[in-house]
Amino acid sequence: MSLAHRSAVLSNGLRVLAIPQPQLHRAHVAVYVRVGSRFETREKNGISHFLEHMIYRGTPRLPSAHAVNLAFEELGGYLYAATQTDYGVFSLTLPPDSLGAATDLFGEVLGQPAFYDIPIEQGIVCEELLEDLDDEGRQVDPDNLSRALIYPTHPLGFTITGTEAHVRSFDEPALRAHHARHYTTDNCLIVFSGAIDPDAAFAIAERAFGRMPRGARIAAAPPLHTQRAPRHRYLESVQSQTDLRICLRACAETAPIRPALDVLMRVIDDGMSTRLYHRLCDAQGLCYDVSAGYDGYEDDGVVDVTAGVQHARAAQVTSEVLAMFSELAADGPTEVELAKAKRRHAWDVRAMQDHAEDVAAYFGVGTLFERFEPLDARVAQMQSVTANDVREAARMIAQPDRLNVVAVGLLDDGEDERLAAIVDDWRGAG
Repeated sequence: MSLAHRSAVLSNGLRVLAIPQPQLHRAHVAVYVRVGSRFETREKNGISHFLEHMIYRGTPRLPSAHAVNLAFEELGGYLYAATQTDYGVFSLTLPPDSLGAATDLFGEVLGQPAFYDIPIEQGIVCEELLEDLDDEGRQVDPDNLSRALIYPTHPLGFTITGTEAHVRSFDEPALRAHHARHYTTDNCLIVFSGAIDPDAAFAIAERAFGRMPRGARIAAAPPLHTQRAPRHRYLESVQSQTDLRICLRACAETAPIRPALDVLMRVIDDGMSTRLYHRLCDAQGLCYDVSAGYDGYEDDGVVDVTAGVQHARAAQVTSEVLAMFSELAADGPTEVELAKAKRRHAWDVRAMQDHAEDVAAYFGVGTLFERFEPLDARVAQMQSVTANDVREAARMIAQPDRLNVVAVGLLDDGEDERLAAIVDDWRGAG
């Protein structure tokens, strides 16, 4: 189960991880950055995401987005980038024999952005923003709305992309200041995985990223838990289904109860035989698709249940989901459910080792947030979870002051009142 890895620190203090997977036929290099909407002010919300776009726009030597993409693609590489709430990732998957030349390019692109064509990229990002808005320009994305409901005064409640007004306001000085603050050795990490040689990877990293400037690690203010009762928001929107988000505020990534919470989430939703899908879809036919997940941060976390339902079924589906959590808090999982969840976790850990990108993400994000644990330790920790541990995890989150529900759709004939009553009256674990 173990996966050998090595680490090094470059001359400028930048951390580098190398995880060789000799059975693979491609190499992967990724840079993880402590950046994102939770580190922004309301006035600058969205600048991390916009900067991500602008970084691939060119350097003094590669004066366009086309030139950047062509340079990597001629080496067989595939560029990727994403901004999350609390970190960003830039990655490159490529043939192993192109690793040196491509990583040199990577260091140039990430370290020397020229910020060409800002107005063009502003237009592109504003098109992206439209995906979350309705015809009236209102925010209708249920994930964004749920985070704003859970964290009304904290940056965790911001959208990752910001607003059009924000995006249009970002100029070169603001972008350069944000880049200088976040893209430093104390806020970044490089990960090599796949068909790589660690010693060669460390030498390549020194050459390509050894000039990255040092800088103070960006701190994050933890969110306070001031909620005292369930919260709900209904947004009327003309669409074919109502989008539901049933959210329970959970725990931080590093909380001692986290392994039990992971097992709980597998009991709830890890295939079509688990509780959530069986209860809502197979047994009652209440919806076509439903899912659950845990969204964790270094100091907090949220369990989300996502469902698209007929408008007239929004209250019933919410009631069934909340009843499921209450039952798990009262009785815990069965031994069959517990054993199955543990087996599937162990299988998934083994399967992850077939993918350079997944391995890089596991090592990279864990190390960036100083919560990395070896795969063997992770599996052993999950195997040690008991049914009572899972019940306690369910009891911890199944509390009225942790519940936030968002519905986006058309709740006619009193359905919105029925939904509100179910949320307000829920007693959770008691």
